[in-house]
Amino acid sequence: MAKLRGKVAVVTGAAQGIGAKIMERFLEDEAVVVALDINLEKLEQTARDLDPTGERIFIWQCDVSSEKEVKETFQHIYEKLVKVDILVNNAGIIRDKFFHKMEKAQWDAVINVNLTSMFHTCQAVIPKMREQEYGKIVNISSTSSWGNMGQANYSAAKAGVIGLTRTLAKENGSKNITVNAIAPGQIDTDMTQNLPENIKMMSLLLTPAGRVGKPSEVAAVVSFLASDDSSFVNGECISVSGGFLMA
Repeated sequence: MAKLRGKVAVVTGAAQGIGAKIMERFLEDEAVVVALDINLEKLEQTARDLDPTGERIFIWQCDVSSEKEVKETFQHIYEKLVKVDILVNNAGIIRDKFFHKMEKAQWDAVINVNLTSMFHTCQAVIPKMREQEYGKIVNISSTSSWGNMGQANYSAAKAGVIGLTRTLAKENGSKNITVNAIAPGQIDTDMTQNLPENIKMMSLLLTPAGRVGKPSEVAAVVSFLASDDSSFVNGECISVSGGFLMA
């Protein structure tokens, strides 16, 4: 499974959940992995678990909602590794509340981490990807992009991710850069485990597969979109939801 041998892949929100599984899959694909997360302690532990030698995962603490931190971090990445072939924008948070009770700070936090962060990271890599005429960008959206009760901020951000993805795909396709999105449904992560039971049950009832997804199932699709197997796939949003969006 050496389909990413020689590639440098950056993963944001890499300390746990889907991000950690994406890193694990990229290691199986023989990529060099750059892991970014705001939680350095957790990131270090995950990196040790996945790469005990410390030779194939490079970690940086980074708040991707901060333009300054992202610029500085990617400057270090390029100085150390010269190039970035793959960028996976996975960092995300939720601050759920019905809209009439939502505070501006909750709106801002979710928009900044889930959407504005992708502006920062994509701006950091796209100019150099255009120069090298190669790049794979995978943005993690959500089935909540279709709208979800109590998630006006999250749904707006994840819908924005799809619009950003398709625009960047159109602008950069001629430079051999593909930009795609994935919309996971209910996946077994710390984030979804903390959802109210009635919300989780409602989601399962609307999922034809009748079960919660696994982070590794999302990582498998990321692996495909990050590889040259997907060379003619561009501007797509692939649902990894057990059929949730068909319900």
